[in-house]
Amino acid sequence: MTYRVRLTPQAEADIEHIYRWILSEAPVRGAEWFNGLVEAIGSLSRNPERCALAPQSPLFEEPVRQLVYGKRGGRYRILFAVRGETIEVLHVRHGARRRVRGFGPGGVAW
Repeated sequence: MTYRVRLTPQAEADIEHIYRWILSEAPVRGAEWFNGLVEAIGSLSRNPERCALAPQSPLFEEPVRQLVYGKRGGRYRILFAVRGETIEVLHVRHGARRRVRGFGPGGVAW
């Protein structure tokens, strides 16, 4: 089965913020990071259950999974939910950030 992948407005904002930060710190690396992230997110259309449940998944009404993208100190957690035939990417966070405690309206993390 192939799933449709959808980004929430929060996930889009997260990606934009991270991308701009990477561009400001390492301009040559920005496009490489972004293209790799797009590829990683796209891979969720095939077998999203391969990804582990996020540690905070029990706090939610539905399972929240995570795909880790990047290496060493540059790891990002792509948090998503499988909703029928759609993968909804809820949030993209640096791996060192404090864990998400919940999602409000529109997928905004708190």
